[in-house]
Amino acid sequence: MPRKAFPVLYVGDVRRSIEFYGRLGYESVYQFPLEGDPHYVGLERGDSSLGLADTSWPEAQLGITVGTAPRFELFVYVDDVEVELEKLRDAGYKILQEPATMPWGERQAYVSDPDGNPVALATPI
Repeated sequence: MPRKAFPVLYVGDVRRSIEFYGRLGYESVYQFPLEGDPHYVGLERGDSSLGLADTSWPEAQLGITVGTAPRFELFVYVDDVEVELEKLRDAGYKILQEPATMPWGERQAYVSDPDGNPVALATPI
């Protein structure tokens, strides 16, 4: 039976990233270690899941060093691109691209996550 799959994002500051992704509707459902500063956090938003792991994890476990950003792009559907983008702007996050109507029928904008990775916000029109 197929099981759920999800990406694990390597982040420079787990708590800072929890705050950012929390603004996009993700909720923390698991943390390791259970007490103190987390090295890993599992997040969920509807049917979507993300893992956040400190950048020290891949080096300690796999012998690889995390490169510079951007390391991924995340695409997140929201109810209203303009409203969500203004909330992120007001919170001090860097806006990469203002909202625009795309030829495929969505309003889309980009914001930078705390590690410099682009996050697309989109609303179907």
